[in-house]
Amino acid sequence: MIQNRTVGSLLCAALLGTGIVGGATDVMSGSGQAFAADGEVNVYSLRQPFLIQPMLEAFTEETGIKVNVVFAKDGVIERLKAEGLNSPADVILTVDIGRLNDAVEAGVVATVEDETINTNLPASFRDPEGRWFGLTTRARIIYASKDRVRPGEITSYEQLADPKWKGRICTRSGKHPYNVALFAAMIGHHGEAKAEQWLANVKQNLARKPQGNDRAQVKAIKEGECDIAVGNNYYYGKMLDNEEQKPWADSVSLVFPTIADGGTHVNVSGMAMARNAPNPENALQLMRYLTGETAQEMYAELNYEYPSNPVVPWSEKVKSWGTFTPDDLSLAAIAELRDEATKMADRVDYDG
Repeated sequence: MIQNRTVGSLLCAALLGTGIVGGATDVMSGSGQAFAADGEVNVYSLRQPFLIQPMLEAFTEETGIKVNVVFAKDGVIERLKAEGLNSPADVILTVDIGRLNDAVEAGVVATVEDETINTNLPASFRDPEGRWFGLTTRARIIYASKDRVRPGEITSYEQLADPKWKGRICTRSGKHPYNVALFAAMIGHHGEAKAEQWLANVKQNLARKPQGNDRAQVKAIKEGECDIAVGNNYYYGKMLDNEEQKPWADSVSLVFPTIADGGTHVNVSGMAMARNAPNPENALQLMRYLTGETAQEMYAELNYEYPSNPVVPWSEKVKSWGTFTPDDLSLAAIAELRDEATKMADRVDYDG
C-alpha cells in the first residue's frame, strides 16, 4: 500500500508536468510530455550514475519499464519542494542516513507499506513508518599504513584520540555526512561531553587540515603525509580497480574498528518514494527490484557494498578484506543526533 497519495494529485502531476530545468545534470527524456507514463519511472539520484546504472538497466531488461535518471550532487530536496505537485520524481536514491532523514523531515517522501520490500529488508534497514529503506550498508573503517602501523595497533574509533597518533591522522571534512554520522554514533554511545572531548583530541592528532574525499586520505598515507585515515570500505575496491590508485590501496591495511566495545559503525545507501510520484506503481516495482536478490548481488559484486537483503552473500573480494559485527545503535538514533554532531564539530573547530 502506498500512502500520502490521492488520485487528484496523480492527475495533477501528470497533466501539469512539462519538464525539468535547473539545479542538476538532466538526463531525463521526454521533455514536454506528461510525467505519468505506463512504461517509465523517474529517479532523482544523489548516487553517481555509474554506481547505479547496471541495476537500473537490469530492471528495464526484466520489466520493460524505462528508467529516467536525474543525477545531482546536492539540492534534490530543495528541488522536490519547489516542484511540489508538478514534480516528475518517482523514486529518490541517495547515500547516508542523514540525507534520507532530511527528505523525511522536508515532507517530500511518501509512506510505503509493502510486503515484498519488508520481507527483503530487515527492520533495522527500514524506517518504522515506511518512509525510507536501506539498500546497502557500508562500514566506516580505518585505513592504516602497512609500513608504519603494526597489526592490532589500533582497533577502535576511541583510540583515534590517543596522543600516540598526534600528527598521524588524515580525514575529510568533519561536516561531510559520512563523518557527521560517525560523530553522531559517538554521541549516542558516550554522551555529548565525552564525545566532544574525543573529537577535540582527534583534531589534535590530525596531520593536516581536513580536506579531499575518502580516497584522498589513502593517497596521503601512500605519500607519507599521515599513517591512518578514516574512510568507507568500498573505496578500497574502487582504488584496486583503478590503475593510478591501486598503489594507494596496496599501501594500507583495513581495520574494522569497534565503538564502545561493540561493533563497527555502518551507514547506508537508500531509497524513498517521492511524495508526488506520478508513476507510483512503477516506482514500487523498482523499489521491490532493488531490494531483491538480483540487484542486491550486483551491488555487492560491482560496488563492493554489503547487501541489506540478508539472503544475499557478500562478494568474495569484500569478504577477503575482513568480517565485522555492525554497531547496534539504530540508524534512526544516528539521524536524530546529526544536528548535535555538526554543532560539536563546529565547537571543536574540527575543520579549522
